[in-house]
Amino acid sequence: MARTKTKVGKLSMADMRALINKKAGQNVAHDLTEDNPTAVTDWIPTGSRWLDSIICRGRRAGVPVGKIVEIAGLEATGKSYMAAQVAANAQKMGIDVVYFDSESAIDPSFLERAGCNLSDLLYVQAASVEFVLETIEELLGSNDNRMLFIWDSLALTPAVSDIEGDFNPLSSMAVKARILAKGMSKLTVPIANSKSTFLVLNQLKTNITRSPSEALTTPYMTPGGKAMIYAYSLRIWLTGRKAKASFVLDDKGFRIGSEVKVKLEKSRFGTQGRQCNFRILWGDTIGVQDEESWFDAIGSSHRPKRTGAGYTLMDTNDKPIGTKFQASKWVERLRDEEFRKNVLDIMEEEVVMKFDKREGSAEEFYGDASE
Repeated sequence: MARTKTKVGKLSMADMRALINKKAGQNVAHDLTEDNPTAVTDWIPTGSRWLDSIICRGRRAGVPVGKIVEIAGLEATGKSYMAAQVAANAQKMGIDVVYFDSESAIDPSFLERAGCNLSDLLYVQAASVEFVLETIEELLGSNDNRMLFIWDSLALTPAVSDIEGDFNPLSSMAVKARILAKGMSKLTVPIANSKSTFLVLNQLKTNITRSPSEALTTPYMTPGGKAMIYAYSLRIWLTGRKAKASFVLDDKGFRIGSEVKVKLEKSRFGTQGRQCNFRILWGDTIGVQDEESWFDAIGSSHRPKRTGAGYTLMDTNDKPIGTKFQASKWVERLRDEEFRKNVLDIMEEEVVMKFDKREGSAEEFYGDASE
């Protein structure tokens, strides 16, 4: 007896999504017009409004939720300081924070001064690269809440073979890079689906090359292998100014902080190559000097116009807004609500919207952070 062939009907998009998700055992097929893991709908502030304003084209952003992000820097450029402020801001958003520390050097009071609630922060010693990745995988599969994983730092976390082996670097060459390549391929989708965030702190190291041109164009590199570079949605590089200008001094000449230059080495949000700068203070006055940097943020435009010994804010029609002020009294002047609102409006227009509309000179927005 001949078998009757069942006629296949046309499946709707909803039916195909249901079929694929059933086959995968999890939600991997999505309607891009609705909530989906590719779109970034939430951002964690970095502690610098200027930096937040250059991360995503056309809006003020921060660290993208659901993505893998790198903050890499030279020594004493504030990587841990910035991570602590990101952690504090994440907690305010109801995000669970897990802090992996490879150096066992994080000071609880340091985190508290940055605004972190220690009772709601999970501190984990980063025993090995494998341990960090496996722990993240297990937590992603066990916790329904959004999480922020901070890894401080990738460069100083050993692989298991490093711990168990000798001190000869050739005996474990490229082991960490291979582990990370596998780890990123396993973790990228779960991180996106759970709306969690993986913030990796890393070191900038001198790019030793025989090519003089490459040494000039690419003076730094980061450990961890090529896979990490592809996995990152955002790479924030921190460098310092040269010589004495790299430090913040008090009125007696003591060093109390660092001058930091920031460059977006990679951005999937249309802003790669943009830069900004700010100061990071050490000790009891920990943190980014955010408001102090706003003057520099709008300084390249005509909006703060020098008039004699002071400055005057100007509107888009080059008309004065408010009264004259001294640059040395900038932070004090920001205590005035109307003045502050005018400054923030100018920052939105000059830093965010002008770049989005491609107005003015591109040199105002891009620069070489290695200077």
